[in-house]
Amino acid sequence: MAEQATERMVMAASPEQCFDVVADFERYPDWAADVKEVDILSRDSEGRPSEVAFRAAAFGRSTSYTLAYDFADAPRSLSWKIVSGDLTSMLDGSYSFEGVDGGGTEVTYALQVELRVPLPGFIKRRAQGRIMHTALQDLKARVESSA
Repeated sequence: MAEQATERMVMAASPEQCFDVVADFERYPDWAADVKEVDILSRDSEGRPSEVAFRAAAFGRSTSYTLAYDFADAPRSLSWKIVSGDLTSMLDGSYSFEGVDGGGTEVTYALQVELRVPLPGFIKRRAQGRIMHTALQDLKARVESSA
């Protein structure tokens, strides 16, 4: 059964700046701690990456997965669904960006994960929480350093 979680964080940057960092997949290894390699496999009619392969650190080993991206609500949100994965059978999610009073952006990160390897629920939830928190912390550091 897929585990689902959502986490929010306010960042000192515009929604467009946050979106631009999230959509710049080739730069993920520069700032996303667990992402080791990114390969753009295909692009949509506007030249945006539509299918992206990742190699990342997970559970003390390396994992590979490919995600298909949906830019339909850009730059308000960016969503994805898994195409393939060696450890995950589901890794679907989204980022949404909403301006807040006084400046800045509330970034909401939603993620549904299902692992191919059975693990106790509390371990999956702890890992998912770490992934989400680290992803938002890394994004915040990158966005605010370039804002």
